[in-house]
Amino acid sequence: MNEYLHVVHDGPAEAPPLLLIHGSGATGGSWSELVPALAGHHHVIRVDLPGCGRSTPPPSFAVPAQARRVARLLDELGTGPAVVAGHSSGGYVATALAEQRPDLVSSLALISTGPRMSALLPQPLILRLLLAPPFGPLLWRSRSDAMIRRGIGATMARAVDVPDDLVTELRGTTYRAFRQVLRHNGAYVTERSVPERLATLDVPVLVVFGAADPRWDPASAHDYEAVARIEFLPGVGHVPLVEEPAKTGELLLAFAATRL
Repeated sequence: MNEYLHVVHDGPAEAPPLLLIHGSGATGGSWSELVPALAGHHHVIRVDLPGCGRSTPPPSFAVPAQARRVARLLDELGTGPAVVAGHSSGGYVATALAEQRPDLVSSLALISTGPRMSALLPQPLILRLLLAPPFGPLLWRSRSDAMIRRGIGATMARAVDVPDDLVTELRGTTYRAFRQVLRHNGAYVTERSVPERLATLDVPVLVVFGAADPRWDPASAHDYEAVARIEFLPGVGHVPLVEEPAKTGELLLAFAATRL
């Protein structure tokens, strides 16, 4: 089977490119609330990573392999260097892309990207149930829209309406893909922390962290101090893209503008 990568473009094709990479189990649709503001200034490229959303499963879910597929996409599009933003584990793929192909990355923005595995907090019960055998696969197949919303909401700091299209797109991610992605994300960060990896790169970095992130210890964002500009969002959890899209978009635009 040929590998297919689902891509959505917004904004003028001739504008500076901005690549958006989603987190574990999500899709490019997770960025939808930021897109209108971003597309006024950029050629916005949203991708469903291999095995997520409408993209086909890859031969390998390893982070470097995911990054190589994204690099091939950018080569095919011929965009030149792009500002690359990753949410959560999408930040790992973005970092691996910069490691492999610095010619394709003008700058990096990492949003809610845990720097090391020891910064991972105890996970909410609903997420533990969805991930743990033997019930995880059964719950995954039978999950309702309400359960998906509760799973997303468990990573937020306050109650926020989750867009219907995001819930629908999340149904395209299989349990196997989600488990494989999590396992390989852990391997990537265990091998070397993200700040250690960034220290070897000559690329400007913005780190955005919710000050009330229940998934990763917010204090761990300080790990990035030597390699990045850090912005904390008060009262925001793990999903600033949905919890605080206006401020998150504002930070991304301001950062990207300094790289033009």
